Amino acid sequence: MISLYNTLGGERQPFVPGDGDRVTMYVCGPTVYGPAHIGNARPAVVFDVLARLLRRRYNLVYASNITDVDDKINQAAAEKGVPIARVAQRWIRTWREDIAGLGVLAPDRQPLATEHVPQMIGLVKSLLKSGHAYEAEGHVLFRVGAYAAYGELSGRNRDEQIAGARVEVAPYKEDPADFVLWKPSSEELPGWESPWGRGRPGWHLECSAMAREHLGETIDIHGGGRDLIFPHHENEIAQSRCAHGAPLARYWMHNGMIRMGKSKMAKSRGNILTIRELRGKVPGEVLRLALLSARYRDPLEWSDELVAASRQRLDRLYRVLLDCATETREEGHSRAAEPSAELVQALEDDLNTPAALSVLAAEVRKLRAGAVEPVVGAAALKAGGFLLGILQTDPAEWFTVAESEPELTAEEIETRIAERARERAAGDYAAADRIRDELAGRGVILEDGPQGTTWRRTAL
Repeated sequence: MISLYNTLGGERQPFVPGDGDRVTMYVCGPTVYGPAHIGNARPAVVFDVLARLLRRRYNLVYASNITDVDDKINQAAAEKGVPIARVAQRWIRTWREDIAGLGVLAPDRQPLATEHVPQMIGLVKSLLKSGHAYEAEGHVLFRVGAYAAYGELSGRNRDEQIAGARVEVAPYKEDPADFVLWKPSSEELPGWESPWGRGRPGWHLECSAMAREHLGETIDIHGGGRDLIFPHHENEIAQSRCAHGAPLARYWMHNGMIRMGKSKMAKSRGNILTIRELRGKVPGEVLRLALLSARYRDPLEWSDELVAASRQRLDRLYRVLLDCATETREEGHSRAAEPSAELVQALEDDLNTPAALSVLAAEVRKLRAGAVEPVVGAAALKAGGFLLGILQTDPAEWFTVAESEPELTAEEIETRIAERARERAAGDYAAADRIRDELAGRGVILEDGPQGTTWRRTAL
């Protein structure tokens, strides 16, 4: 039986679906206002492994949203002088490309916030009718004091709730802890007509509406990063329960944060490593393995050493596959075979990926020692790899040594920066962005500032 750690209750529990063999899972996706960093990729990879595991037993319907209406998107568009939709569309495309490069399979549903505003408006109407929300100066706010169980997910008391939410101090709020469901929009900002005037939804509202629309009132699993527990998921629980009279989710799962030194990796801290720049240095599969090297609930320290060790580990796995008989490398062979029972048990034990990787290492030792038939052992190895999202490249291709592009000279970099400046001056921001991405892919990061554009080389 699969067991999962449920943040709601703070304990590991046997996983029992609410509807027979049908399982529903919703994972909070990105807000698309800039390049995704490797920390953003951790929940995508973690819950991709969980989805692969669940599909062995159940009929899974997996949804992961994209937030394409947000104040950060508005700010990014204003800074670049481009339409808001262009910013969102560009980074949606980049996000999908980036996580596909990490071996993440597309979810069954990937709803966009802007496509579900009518459902959000309907949810707000329900909360107003039940007295759990109120109107104030063009806003609609959730009345936290009307929901006695508020705080059950995070375990925070009232003072911690207010401090942790970094709430906006606003005179129109009945209580500082109340959170925005709907807010007014000026003409230059995205907006939709509503009973409360032209406006846009608050961030917390969208997931409740989209989860219900695509998966039902009560879903089995809701996932995301630990930084979403409060206030985002706490608010989702409150508004969904009060609007529908049913819990939003039965199991709440949260992955730990990626750290750079002593700090959490975050765009606001300026200590990010983007997926794209990292993939310009090593294969995406190496990054995926690095993300799976620690238990998903634990923090993960990102470093050059972690990436190098992950590459070496993959090299050892691929080397034994390369040494096995040619027939073990036929396309599709691994999917027809079964992974070892030990590996499946490790993943069913609250997604213990380090233990699963240890099982793969033990299988390699058996193959090396001749304790298992090469065809059988290699097929099982690749089947286990498929559950983890690794070992799906042809081994010969993995070890093909291609001449890498020579490092760009300072003169070449400055020439490309000048070309980019001309494209921006001409208003062709797409072409300018392509130059930025091209340079990032070759290890050169551009930084725009008041004194112009500077550059730096990156290391893993």
